Amino acid sequence: MKQRSALQGIIPPVITVLDEHGQLDTAGMGRMIDYLTEAGVHGLFFLGSAGEFFHMSAEQRKQVAEYAIRHTNGRLPVLIGTGSSRTDEAIELSRHAESAGADAAVVLNPYAAKLSDEQLYRHYADIAESVSLPIYIYNYPGLTGQEVKPSIVAALAAAYPNIAGVKQTVQQIEPILEVIRDVKGQRPEFAVFAGYDHLLLETLIAGGDGAVPASANFAPHLTCGLYEAYRRSDLAAIAGIQRKLFRIVTEVYPLDSPFFHTIKEAVRASGVDIPTHVLPPARPLSPELRRELLQLLERHELKRILQGS
Repeated sequence: MKQRSALQGIIPPVITVLDEHGQLDTAGMGRMIDYLTEAGVHGLFFLGSAGEFFHMSAEQRKQVAEYAIRHTNGRLPVLIGTGSSRTDEAIELSRHAESAGADAAVVLNPYAAKLSDEQLYRHYADIAESVSLPIYIYNYPGLTGQEVKPSIVAALAAAYPNIAGVKQTVQQIEPILEVIRDVKGQRPEFAVFAGYDHLLLETLIAGGDGAVPASANFAPHLTCGLYEAYRRSDLAAIAGIQRKLFRIVTEVYPLDSPFFHTIKEAVRASGVDIPTHVLPPARPLSPELRRELLQLLERHELKRILQGS
C-alpha cells in the first residue's frame, strides 16, 4: 500500500486580524483560529497572501507566527508563510517558524525580479538546507509574475526530503496534474494542494490532497463539505457544493482588489466577531462594495450579521 501525505484536506489561508493601528488584534485572531478549528478544517496556514504578509515587517510576521502557533496549541497543524524576495530573509523566517514550533513553512517564490530556473531552484534549495522543517512550495504566478514550473518542483522534491508539498495557486488544472504525475509516482507522500477553491474537486480526482481556499475563512463548511463528500462518493452533495464554490469565485472574489479586505468583511458577515482593518497601501472595502458583498452573501445563504452590526 502506498504511503499517503500526512497533510491532506482543507487548509485555510487565514486572514490576519488587525486593530485600527495596524497591529495584531490578538483577541480577534484568537476568535478566528477557534472558529476555524471548530469548523473542522484540517490545518491552518498563516501569513499567506490572504494574511497580508507582504505589507508587514519581518518582526510583525514573527509576532503573528508566534501568536498563531501558541493559540492553536497543537489542535491543528500550523503552516507559516516564510516567502520573501530575499533568500536570506526567507531562511531567517523559516528558521524562526521552526524554532517557534510550526509544523511546516510555506514559501512563496521571489517576486519583482524574474529568476532563471537554476536561480529559482537554488533559492528553494538554500532554504531547504537551512531547516529540517517541512517546506511547501507556494506557486502563485499571478502574484509573483513567475511560475515555479512542475519540473523545478519535481527536481526539488527529488533532492530534498523536507520539500514536502506544493500549493498550486493557478487558474488551470494542468500544472497541478503535472506535479501529481511527475512527483507522486516517486514520492506518494508529497502533498499537492490547489490554491483556488473551484479546483479542489479536480485536484482530488487527479490524486491530489486538498486545497488552500480563501473562502474557508468565511464558509469553511463548503470546501470541508466537498472534501468529505468526495471521500464518501456523495455525488449529489459534490455537485451542489461545487456550483456554490463557482459562484463565490466568480462573484465574491472579483469585487475589489486586493481581495483580503473582501474576505475580512465576509468573515464578519458570517458571524465571527473581528475588526476588518487592513494594512496600507490596501484600504477598507467601500460602503458601496460592502453592501454589494452582503447582498451576495445573503443570496448564497452565507450571511449572519453579528448582533449590533
